[in-house]
Amino acid sequence: MQKDSQTMPEIRFPELNVNTYKPNNPVEVTVVDNYIATLENSPNIIRHITFDVSDTELEGNVWPGQSVGIIPEGLTEPDGKPAKVRLYSVSSPGYGEDGKPHLISITVKRVIEEDLETRNLFLGLCSNYLSSLNPGDKVKMTGPSGKRFVLPENARDFNYLFFATGTGIAPYRSMLLDLYHRGFKKKAALIFGAPYRTDLLYDGLFSQLQTQHKHFHYLTSISREGTRPDGTKNYVQYQIEDASKVLQPMLHQSNTLIYICGLKGMESGVFKALAKNGYSEYLEISDRIEHLDPDQWTAEDLKKHVKPSSRLFVEVY
Repeated sequence: MQKDSQTMPEIRFPELNVNTYKPNNPVEVTVVDNYIATLENSPNIIRHITFDVSDTELEGNVWPGQSVGIIPEGLTEPDGKPAKVRLYSVSSPGYGEDGKPHLISITVKRVIEEDLETRNLFLGLCSNYLSSLNPGDKVKMTGPSGKRFVLPENARDFNYLFFATGTGIAPYRSMLLDLYHRGFKKKAALIFGAPYRTDLLYDGLFSQLQTQHKHFHYLTSISREGTRPDGTKNYVQYQIEDASKVLQPMLHQSNTLIYICGLKGMESGVFKALAKNGYSEYLEISDRIEHLDPDQWTAEDLKKHVKPSSRLFVEVY
C-alpha cells in the first residue's frame, strides 16, 4: 500500500496544570466507589476506584492521559520511613466519571506476589491500601501529573493506535471516552494484551464502543490461550501483522499517532514490529543499526539507538 503523502498535522499539546498538589501539600479526597474491573473468575484483583474531588483544584482540571498521586497515609516503606506517593493514570475522561467533573477514577491492581527464592509473600503497599478502601474513606491525593502522554489539544485531527497491557489500559479508557464525547470521527484502534480472557479490563465498555463507532476497532491479544500459526505467543505487537487489514491503512496515514502503555519492555516488541513492517517513521533509528534486521536488535541496541519519533508516545512501568 502506498503511503499517505498528506502533510502531518501539527500536534498541539494543551497548556496543562501540573503538580497543583505536591507530596508536601496533598489534598484530601473521598472514595465514592471501589469495584472489580476484570471479568468473572480472573485470578487477578484489579479495581476501578473513584474519588470525589469536589471543591479542589483537581475538579475539571485533569486531562486525559494525566496521573494523580496517592499517599498511603499511616503506612511505612520497608526502610521505616513514611510511605511515598504513588502515581496512577486517571481512567476517567476529562469531563469526569459518569459525566461528573468532580469524580476522578483510577485503575489499581492489588499486588500479591511470592518471592520464589525466599517464599516470602510480597504485598504492594499502596495497591493493597487502595484496594481495601470503602466508600466514605478519605485519601491524600497529589497532582495532576504529566504533560507528554496525553491527548493533543487538537485531538480530533488524528487517528490513534493505542497499545496496552494490564492496567496500562487506564489512560485509554480516559482518552477514548473523552474523544467520543467530543464527537471524534476519525479512526482508532485499541490493542489490549492480557494473559487470559478473564484479565480483560473494561471489556464490556470497549466492545460497546466498537459497536457504536464504525471506525473504532477493539483488538485483544490473549497470550496464554493458544499461539499464532508460527508458534509465537499472541502479544500485542503481532497485531500489526495479524490485523493488517485494519491497522495497515491507519499506519500509512500521516495523521496517525501511536501510544504504548503497560509493563516495561512491551515497547521493544512494538518498536521491532513497526520497523520490520516498514513503519520506521514512527521511530528514530540510529544509522548504526539501521541496516540490521529488527529481529536482531538487542536490548542494548533498543536502549541506545531506537527512540520514539514525535508521533509515538510511551509510558511503561
